[in-house]
Amino acid sequence: MSFRLTHRTRDARIGAMQALMAAQGADGIVFTTSDFIQYATNFAVDVLPWERPIFCVVTANGALHAVFNELSTHHLKFSAKKGTLWLAERDIHFYTEHPRITARLPVPAELPQLLASVLRQAGLATGTLLTEAATGVLQQAALLLPGSRLMPATATLRSLRWVKNDEELHIMRSLAALTDWTQQQFRRLYRPGLQTQVLDFQVAALMAEEAARRFPGESFEVMRCWTLSGPASASPHGDGANCGAVIGKGDTIVNFVLPRLNGYFVENERTWFMGKPNDMQKRCFETAMAATEAGVAAARPGNRVCDIDAAALAVIQKAGLDEYVFHRTGHAVGLMLHEYPEDMAYNYRPLLAGEVYSSEPGLYVYGLGGFRIDDTVVVGDRPEVLVSTPKSLEFATLAA
Repeated sequence: MSFRLTHRTRDARIGAMQALMAAQGADGIVFTTSDFIQYATNFAVDVLPWERPIFCVVTANGALHAVFNELSTHHLKFSAKKGTLWLAERDIHFYTEHPRITARLPVPAELPQLLASVLRQAGLATGTLLTEAATGVLQQAALLLPGSRLMPATATLRSLRWVKNDEELHIMRSLAALTDWTQQQFRRLYRPGLQTQVLDFQVAALMAEEAARRFPGESFEVMRCWTLSGPASASPHGDGANCGAVIGKGDTIVNFVLPRLNGYFVENERTWFMGKPNDMQKRCFETAMAATEAGVAAARPGNRVCDIDAAALAVIQKAGLDEYVFHRTGHAVGLMLHEYPEDMAYNYRPLLAGEVYSSEPGLYVYGLGGFRIDDTVVVGDRPEVLVSTPKSLEFATLAA
């Protein structure tokens, strides 16, 4: 099975967007953020939209139109040649960052006029346009089309991305297997005295080499391989002093393996001990592990999103360690590392089969370390954990 999304996924997404437009009484959608533009076009956006605004227009009949910065010209050609782009060349409109001598294009100051022109060509000079983010350029374009109306629909549009299909899950399962391989490399290489930052880059390089064997020709990124060792691990994102930090005997280690394959993320985070853990380290580790597993077990259709968080926290509270909790249990995972819904603790809607979440409750004891075990799980009657790195205390205890 390919690691790429096919037109079957494209057609399903177009159908879902059309159904949403019909339900909202809308005539079109205008996407302005990179993740939603990738959702609609399958193009791995190569610019920052706050710096170089881009737009994807979806009409009620399923046609796609786009506005891109000229910087993306050849990237789009590469994607079209590879067969992964869901946009026709005739429906892509460019603007430039500088006045051209020949073959002139609109400049950034003319973006509202360009976008308004694209909307007219798409038959959307009048009607209701849904958007996830009504940027300044989009609002100015709408003013040039007096018969149009912008309808902010952030939450509604995010619902399009909740459930993953079999093609998306195949990519994520394949990527999860690579994260398990990478955790084995960390386990093999961890030693007292090693600089964490140097080791992280070494493991990231090994991961890239292995990815080249597994996914040649695909879009792969090591977003981060990251080790927090000793007291620094008591902060979920470190102490801000990682340059030159070394692994010490007796340290608690929390590590992150965060890659991306053809647009999709997976999380695999584990806790390790450099030598035999003391009683408090054992207690925190075993509680964190049980909390992660409770969160995973709650990832079933019919339960609420917040029930994943509640199940994990109940384990921690019963163990008397709730004073060391500083974040929610998890978030969705997909086209973004922190995918929608990200508000797990306060989201009361029912879970749907095929959604993907992280279950990563953490305990953070200042002066001792952090304890977090992160599984990526697919919601189902039997929740599927995508990563398989062992979670036992025996496996996590390394020779010092």
